[in-house]
Amino acid sequence: MSKWLPGVTSISYGGDYNPEQWPEETWAEDIELMRQAGVNLVSIGIFSWAMLEPRPGQYDFGWMDRLFALLHGAGIRVSLGTPTASPPAWFFHQHPEARVVTRDGTVLGFGSRGMASPSSPAYREASVSIARALARRYGNHPALALWHVHNEYGAPVSECYSDDSVRAFRRWLQERYGSLDALNRAWGTAFWGQRYGEWEQVSAPAASASVVNPAQRLDFARFTSDALLQCFIAERDAIRAECPGVPITTNFMAGSCPAVDLWKWAGEVDVVANDHYLDAADPCNHVGLALSADLTRSIAGGRPWILMEHSTSAVNWQPRNVAKRPGELARNALTHLGRGADAVMFFQWRASRAGAEKFHSAMLPHAGTRSRVWREVRDLGENLARLDEVVGSEVRAEVAILWDWESFWAQDLEWRPSVDVSHRERINAFYDRLWRDGITVDFAHPESDLTAYKLVVAPASYLLTKRAASNIRRYVEGGGTFVMSYFSAIVDEHDAVHPGGYGAPLRDVLGLTVEELLPLRAGEQVRLSGGVTSDVWSEDIALEGAEVLATFEDGPAAGKPAITRHGSAYYVAARLGVEDLTSVLRPAYDDAGIVPSATPEGVEVMMRRSADNDYLIVVNHTDRPVDLPVTGTDLLTASTSGSKLEAGGVRVCSGSGQAMR
Repeated sequence: MSKWLPGVTSISYGGDYNPEQWPEETWAEDIELMRQAGVNLVSIGIFSWAMLEPRPGQYDFGWMDRLFALLHGAGIRVSLGTPTASPPAWFFHQHPEARVVTRDGTVLGFGSRGMASPSSPAYREASVSIARALARRYGNHPALALWHVHNEYGAPVSECYSDDSVRAFRRWLQERYGSLDALNRAWGTAFWGQRYGEWEQVSAPAASASVVNPAQRLDFARFTSDALLQCFIAERDAIRAECPGVPITTNFMAGSCPAVDLWKWAGEVDVVANDHYLDAADPCNHVGLALSADLTRSIAGGRPWILMEHSTSAVNWQPRNVAKRPGELARNALTHLGRGADAVMFFQWRASRAGAEKFHSAMLPHAGTRSRVWREVRDLGENLARLDEVVGSEVRAEVAILWDWESFWAQDLEWRPSVDVSHRERINAFYDRLWRDGITVDFAHPESDLTAYKLVVAPASYLLTKRAASNIRRYVEGGGTFVMSYFSAIVDEHDAVHPGGYGAPLRDVLGLTVEELLPLRAGEQVRLSGGVTSDVWSEDIALEGAEVLATFEDGPAAGKPAITRHGSAYYVAARLGVEDLTSVLRPAYDDAGIVPSATPEGVEVMMRRSADNDYLIVVNHTDRPVDLPVTGTDLLTASTSGSKLEAGGVRVCSGSGQAMR
């Protein structure tokens, strides 16, 4: 199967189109405006199950036939969604047992978005049936470019504690462990007298009197990701049997939906797609956008990927839905392009007048074609049409950050040493430092091949398997530079502390042992030698060959090592802020032979490379012009690059040299 859209050599541009929300006479106007905006791909049918199958087994395709014809006549290709993220009312009326049950036993009702229980046999059967019917109807249509199965698996529905889910979890455990003895060992059921004597006694980890067995909780998280994946696979295989030549995907939410292990999912889609929305509360949310894009590219194995959804301006579901400022739409879109996306899509084409998302921005806003947003949408379409030669080029990174959903699931459970220790906070902090230093980052699973990277950073590897530890050891022995943060290598895949204690699997790599975890009180800060400070965390470290780069000057670990180095392996036993992380990353850069960028603060520089050319994408996130000498032709203006980049400006240079270093 092709790893991109067959026959597509231009950047795909468009968004979700939900014409069923509008009178049919509006459709012709929509399509004419799409042509004016440069739209060449739209996603349809994603929430249309009730219209496509108004009664069980009775299909109404007439309206979609007409829609396909209109889009095809306008030269707009179709990403056809299966509508299984929102089963119709008749389904839940017929199958009340398929409703989702929460951990505390609440049965969720109808009237929102969200799929049925992923383990419901009735839901699986109904979803496969509608997917197969769509494939038979439209699988050979010349406008069809892509299948878009479901919508955002894991949100808002992930875990389900229904009877169907309990039975499915039990089967999953039997396949994973083979015997009750193996299960009891893995879950450590000797603690608190939890030992199981029959499979029928094993249930889902519903809310209980106290903290539920963390190994059971961890396995239920794995099961949940797998159950959702099996729903995707079932629909995918039904489509592929009828329509073997068209790529099939679903829209991930890399970095914002913790319920699914996208390393496992990536191999099941033909092309990776992602949804990303800015965190409106974060004044530097463009850094979070970059992280999401880098993570998506990494999940895609470096291949081109689809930005399936982002917003033209404000969203509708955050506490304060801040509108994007002038030019921010283009900066966001071209940052995704600079980090590997070959398709730029939005939710949605026309703003909804009714329903829960009527305050969500759109390509065609409520204010219509006289609005600033519309002008920026149209301008973006014109600019993307000038960048077709970028399609298929690659992003290459010298640094990898370790990312493991299973470790995050385990670390986020109850009764950890400090509620202030957050895996995502540490990843964000290290990523932010690398972003400010102008260093391109991939994300990698701890057990994956790391040899391509000069530097590997492990900000949050609470759960580390023996295989992952061996992989890191080989990487360091092979000359790689490694930086690990605190509260890492603590437990194995069953959330059991490693034999030998905290950090034991990497004791020889790091040249130390962690004798005791020393979390700090709320608001407490400690000083480190070298003039930096830490909060939240400290550790009692015993050296076993490592040299000390900084010590704790006060606090519970006063006089103990805070930052160490053992060969090319660094360990950080303190929570350093983004600025203070320079104290450990700068020597690591020197070891790895990495040169940080000298670009002005707030300026983002990205490089895409092909066999024939290099493309430099530069985004000025500041409100002032900056000096940034860049050679080459600006593809957006067809002129030679100048030495100044205007406030909020973007430049895409072909045949470019490096930006300032």
